[in-house]
Amino acid sequence: MIEEYDLRIGLKNETTYEGQLTSKSIWGVLRGLETFIQLIHPSENGPFFQIQKTNITDYPRFTHRGLLVDTSRHFISLSNLYANLDAMSYNKLNVFHWHITDDQSFPYESKMFPLLSQKGAYDPSLVYSQQDVQNIIEYAKLRGIRVIPEFDTPGHTRSWGVAYPEILTQCFDNNKPNGKYGPMNPIKKLTYTFLKYLYKEINETFPDNYIHIGGDEVDKDCWLSNPDIQEFMAQNNIKDPEQFQTIFHEILYEIGSSLGSKLIVWEEIYAEGVNITKDVAVQVWAKSKYFDQVTEDGLNAILSSCWYLDHLSTGGDWKKYYECDPYDYVSSEKQRKFILGGEACMWSEVVDDSNLLTRIWPRASATAEKLWSSENVNSFTSAQPRLEEHTCRMKNRGIPAQPPNGAGFCV
Repeated sequence: MIEEYDLRIGLKNETTYEGQLTSKSIWGVLRGLETFIQLIHPSENGPFFQIQKTNITDYPRFTHRGLLVDTSRHFISLSNLYANLDAMSYNKLNVFHWHITDDQSFPYESKMFPLLSQKGAYDPSLVYSQQDVQNIIEYAKLRGIRVIPEFDTPGHTRSWGVAYPEILTQCFDNNKPNGKYGPMNPIKKLTYTFLKYLYKEINETFPDNYIHIGGDEVDKDCWLSNPDIQEFMAQNNIKDPEQFQTIFHEILYEIGSSLGSKLIVWEEIYAEGVNITKDVAVQVWAKSKYFDQVTEDGLNAILSSCWYLDHLSTGGDWKKYYECDPYDYVSSEKQRKFILGGEACMWSEVVDDSNLLTRIWPRASATAEKLWSSENVNSFTSAQPRLEEHTCRMKNRGIPAQPPNGAGFCV
């Protein structure tokens, strides 16, 4: 996405001002229009609005400036997803990372496997239909936002097994089934056949080049407890269950490549030694050291470890997000070219429709500014009044953003 633009506001003659916005792409026009809106402010001399003359050439520092929203732990209504996309555009974020399913529920209506949502969603009313998904994609596109879906595998898939338990691993205690299911079963051909058809559908449903396939927090103890997997390990001289991550995800790479999709994975895939090709992006969320190692190895990286919005502290806790910079996590200048950007993440264990927007905004605005602005824009003191004003602007535009700094008011 080319997002650079030029904005010129000045005198046309003695009595008339004019403005001119130019860009090589519609995305740059959208960003420039947002800047124009943010330049408008109330007049001190009456019920008028005014704008100062200015010349601006602007463009983002990073191409991938995202926000993850988890819609599995709690179902998030379409109205709130639309409002959140509005807020993302107000902050010039350009990637909606839709963590659409997880252990708790499967709210995506699959054309190929409709039982996934019919049995795996909390309720039939808490499902995103195919039309809902297309509406979200179109709404985002009109605001210059890409939609990247995440269907996390092989872990975080308990809700998949309500309809299709045969693709999950049955867990055992003392060689007896304990009634629990763990990650997807990595030794069954059925698992990969199922995923091939599902990812084909996902690739056709979501137009973005990237699909996020997850890979985090896999319960390997369940794998080790299963007699069939124990026998497979013995026959194939597999000593470490982490090797199943390699087996599993290398097959998923083949599936993704056959569909023409590029893949994003969580850092565990890299940490556990899976063979990652150059067109795969690694999202670092837990151990920041991997961001340095991934880029040193010449792989594309997305930073999230310092931008977990579900980690709360007292007051306006956006300072910790503002003081995070992706450049601080790499050791050399040459590694910077492998930094795609970053994402703020809103996991929804304790977030639902009642507090989603207030938890995200304006805290994610700190992430947005770090990913857009120049490296030398780093003064927290200078950012405080700017964020105060921007929060009021978002509230006036319908976003229930919480106070960023403490006591105050909005006109």
